[in-house]
Amino acid sequence: MVDPKIRTLLTLVSTGSFTAAAKELSLTQPAVSHHIRLLEEQYGVPIFYKDRKKLRPTPEGEIVVKYARRAAALTDKLRTELDDCRRSIKTLSIGITPSAQETLAPHLLAAYTEKHPDVHISLVSNNIKNLYDMVRSYELDVAIVDGFFPDGDMTTLLLIADFLCFIVAPQNPLARRDSVSLSEVKKQNLILRPHGAGTRDLFESHLHSQSESIRNFNVTVEVDNIGLIRELVASNLGATIISHAACAADLESGRLVRVPIENMRMPREVNMIYSPRFHHADILRDIWQGFTER
Repeated sequence: MVDPKIRTLLTLVSTGSFTAAAKELSLTQPAVSHHIRLLEEQYGVPIFYKDRKKLRPTPEGEIVVKYARRAAALTDKLRTELDDCRRSIKTLSIGITPSAQETLAPHLLAAYTEKHPDVHISLVSNNIKNLYDMVRSYELDVAIVDGFFPDGDMTTLLLIADFLCFIVAPQNPLARRDSVSLSEVKKQNLILRPHGAGTRDLFESHLHSQSESIRNFNVTVEVDNIGLIRELVASNLGATIISHAACAADLESGRLVRVPIENMRMPREVNMIYSPRFHHADILRDIWQGFTER
């Protein structure tokens, strides 16, 4: 149902080269180039910069790609729903941020499907911005994110009220303190998630409210894996700022230690975001009810 030229465009964007796209699509490289040229003629805009070594969409090309993704996602959704109708099931595609993945969310989703065998859930992980874009382009039905994206076109349900905290290993001298100052945190080797991650952006936002900048901190390691961050901190290779829900078990066992930062509260939310046009919203509200009753 989707124009083959659209599939070619999306494959080209995902692979980053005409050669790789041709190989994945089992086409010749001239055929891929021809598809892109036909799209440019059809819409009257250049889709990619011609004089760049690296394949990069023009501003007009980014618009074409955005709607191409939406068209492809709607076609895939059509196939899925027709198949669901034949099989008498409901399939939900849910995206979740890595930090939210460390909460009870995956367990509660799995528990829901166990009680409702006619509901199938496909779970993917990505950062908050990408997940939000995927919901808007219909690639995902819902996103569970550690943060909030204000948008009047989306419905938001609060799942978890949480907070960020400063975490060290028991061997760290600060572990014996009742609290630490922000200037003391600056002296620590920090292991953080990268820019674009929800908890990282939230931490930087709280720093800004304190007239501070992440540039004044000693960030020695950036890694987008919550479990690895906990392991590195537990090995006393640095400290971190992480969500309380993501390290609650380690705090309870004494494997990690939370030390409050003086005069700094960092509240965090885990929200479920979806389009009000999504027609299985009743399932999402049942899942939300499971969170509120846990």
